Amino acid sequence: MVKIGIFDSGVGGLTVVREVKRLLPQVSVIYFGDTARTPYGIKSRKTLIRYAVEDARFLLSKGADIIIIACHSAASTASWELKARLDVPVFEVVSPSVVQACRLTRKGRIGVIGTRATVSSGVYPRLIPEERMGTEVFQQACPLLVPLVEEGWLDRRETRMIVKRYLRPLKLRQIDTLVLGCTHYPLLRRVIEEKAGRRIKIVDPSEEVAKSVKAYLEQERLLDEGRSAQEAGPPPVDMDRYFVSDLAPHTSQIVRNFMGRPVRLEEVLL
Repeated sequence: MVKIGIFDSGVGGLTVVREVKRLLPQVSVIYFGDTARTPYGIKSRKTLIRYAVEDARFLLSKGADIIIIACHSAASTASWELKARLDVPVFEVVSPSVVQACRLTRKGRIGVIGTRATVSSGVYPRLIPEERMGTEVFQQACPLLVPLVEEGWLDRRETRMIVKRYLRPLKLRQIDTLVLGCTHYPLLRRVIEEKAGRRIKIVDPSEEVAKSVKAYLEQERLLDEGRSAQEAGPPPVDMDRYFVSDLAPHTSQIVRNFMGRPVRLEEVLL
């Protein structure tokens, strides 16, 4: 059975877990949320690389066959370092969403919402024009959305007002495609789609990286010796493991909000 290791600076990467399990129910997942050292976005490049290497090696020690970097900050900074150091395939959330955004845009005007760290990194404005020449990228930092998601305020009036406010500058730029540049944001997708309007297509990096992993496993014929997901069936629930580096009192509830069910969390020290 293929074991997929997924790490993030916190619990936002669980949206990647959800998409992986939706597309690949027959694999097992090992998740690590580095909640003791979050947020990664304010760390130096050197520190980010060290954290990413430590996170990935922890997942490998638990048997991971594939690594997914679910953190946008780590993906934009440390993915090449991990690919050079590790002997397993490494996937990340940025590259596949760049490709999908360039496929979807009609006018070559793409918006990106994310944390201040992701916006400041400039990873999307750098990579998107490389994928599709002449494409314009407009970014909007949305610092209030992560705490709103973690509070479970997914459909509150206040949340809807804030989302509308954040999207307004991008709509004025007449974007036709919007990248959800944070793993928390898929939980707000319904509100974001409503406030963005029907003409703007949404790109969810959690979905795109899960599709990339599925395509790789199919190409390499690693899915239970070629059997389909339906034939193979899902693994036992206890085959999935969820680790965090700090287990605060409210963490379990936040994780439940992301996963839609209770999840057993194991605390580890790196």
